[in-house]
Amino acid sequence: MQKPDFSNLSAVYVNCTLKKSPKQSHTATLMEVSKKIMKAENVKLDEIRLVDHPVASGVYPDMTEYGWEEDAWPSLFDRIINADILIIGTPIWLGEKSSEAQKLIERLYAMSGKTNDKGQYIFYGKVGGCIVTGNEDGIKHCGMGILYSLQHVGYSIPPQADCGWIGEVGPGPSYGDKEWKGETLEVPAGFDSDFTQKNTTFMTYNLLHLAAMLKANNGYPNYGNSQEYWNKKA
Repeated sequence: MQKPDFSNLSAVYVNCTLKKSPKQSHTATLMEVSKKIMKAENVKLDEIRLVDHPVASGVYPDMTEYGWEEDAWPSLFDRIINADILIIGTPIWLGEKSSEAQKLIERLYAMSGKTNDKGQYIFYGKVGGCIVTGNEDGIKHCGMGILYSLQHVGYSIPPQADCGWIGEVGPGPSYGDKEWKGETLEVPAGFDSDFTQKNTTFMTYNLLHLAAMLKANNGYPNYGNSQEYWNKKA
């Protein structure tokens, strides 16, 4: 088996926790499993905790043009669009992705009408995945919404592009917790889940493989999918 070279790739992790830094984020803890693989493969990494930034709500590229006094989105978008891979991390609240994750998706949608140098929508050739953590069920439900939204705006989704961990039904330790109700856990919560570790590993490598293939081919051919040619009736 020949080892691929992923050193020309870049990835950005956007953590959509509701906790501002430096509060512990359980989603960030699971993200570290994926990031460790990326680092070992010499991938250039960036990470954004969305709640730390004054990102306005809305579906336009810069919401200061629509009544908001401040909007950090344009500068954050530069970091996201310059990465080959986007991984969205979210906790589960009431069975859904976080409000920060929904805001991120809406702001990505705001940029989806822009085009690249081939006249295609701007996210063509980029690869997306998601990481989900929480208590009780909801990983697949959150993954469906996030991955659908990413592909709808133009991201490419490889096989098994989601991973996650959930605790038992009801209150309990979250991923990475080392104690619960004053008692030390023998293993941090979730660290001994072979299923989570496997899916996180497979997701990370599937993102890398697809991103490498697209980059090697300069994304998608623009035959039949170019907004520029459509506008010219070509």
